[in-house]
Amino acid sequence: MNVQRDKPQIIFPGGTGFLGRHLCTYFSNLGYRVIVLSRRPSTKEFQTLAWDSKTLGPWAAAIDGADVVVNLAGRSVNCRYTARNRREIYDSRLDSTRAIGQAIAAAKRPPRVWINASSATIYRDSRDRDMDEATGEIGSGFSVDVCQKWEAALADAPAPAGHAPRTRKVAIRSAMVFGPGHDGVFEAFAKIVRAGLGGTMGDGGQFVSWVHVLDFCRAVQWIIERDDLSGAINIASPYPLPNREFMRIFRAVCNKRIGLPSPRWMLEIGAMLMRTETELLLKSRRVVPGRLVASGFEFRFPEVRGALREITSQR
Repeated sequence: MNVQRDKPQIIFPGGTGFLGRHLCTYFSNLGYRVIVLSRRPSTKEFQTLAWDSKTLGPWAAAIDGADVVVNLAGRSVNCRYTARNRREIYDSRLDSTRAIGQAIAAAKRPPRVWINASSATIYRDSRDRDMDEATGEIGSGFSVDVCQKWEAALADAPAPAGHAPRTRKVAIRSAMVFGPGHDGVFEAFAKIVRAGLGGTMGDGGQFVSWVHVLDFCRAVQWIIERDDLSGAINIASPYPLPNREFMRIFRAVCNKRIGLPSPRWMLEIGAMLMRTETELLLKSRRVVPGRLVASGFEFRFPEVRGALREITSQR
C-alpha cells in the first residue's frame, strides 16, 4: 500500500465515533494527514483503511512511518453488563491495543508517540477528595478492571525491533467529553433536561468529571508535542462538581427552570429499560488533570457553565 508522506501523519484506529470525528477534523485543520482505521469504513471525509481490530493486515503499512497513533477503538460501555457484553468490552480494547502494538514493533520507522484511550473511571468512587495521577486511588469492579487491563496491554506492548527508536506511550484517562454532535454525551443530557427530567440524579452528591471537546483535542495535541509526557494522563476539567450543581447549571443553560429529580430506584428502572447501567450516572468521578496542569496546559473552558454555553451556541 502506497501512503503519501508529504504531511505529518496521524492514525486513528476506531476513529469513526464522536471523539474520533472531532479529533480527525481538529488535526486535519492543523495540517496532519489523517488516516482512520475502521471495521466498517464509511467516512468519505478522511482516508479510511479497513481492519478487523484484532490481527495485522495491510493497514499496518500506514503505521510504519506515521508520526502519531491515537487508538480510540473499543465497544461502547453504554450497555447492560451481561457476560457477552463484558467480554466484548474487554476484547475490543485489548485485541486492538495488542494489534497496534504488533504493528509498531514490526515497523522500520515506528511512530514517535502512541496515545491509547483509557478512562477516568479507573479511580475509586470519590466524594472526599480529588483524584490525580500521583495520588489518585485505583478503584475496584468491572469497569476499573477493564481500564487496568487496557493500560497494561499498552505498557506491555513490545518495543520496535533493531535500532528503531522507541515509541512514547500515553494512556489518556478521559472524563466525559462534552461537545456538539447527536451521539455525544452533551446531547444525551440535553434531551433529559428538555424533557423536564433534568433534576438531581440519585442523592446528587456524586461528582461529575467532564471536559469540553475542544480542550480534549488541545490536550491530545499538547501531549503529542511534549516529549516529557508519557504514562497515564488525566484529561478532565480542573473543576469537577457535584451532580446536583452540574444539573442546576445544565438546566439554566438550557433555559429549563424545573427538572424532576431521579432517585436511585427510578434510575435503576430506567437503566434496565434503556439497556444501560446506573454506574455511568451514579459513580462519583472527582478526577483532576494534575499532570496536564503541572506541564503548563491551560484550559479554554475550565468552568462547566462556559463550556455548556459555548456548545449550546453551536447547536
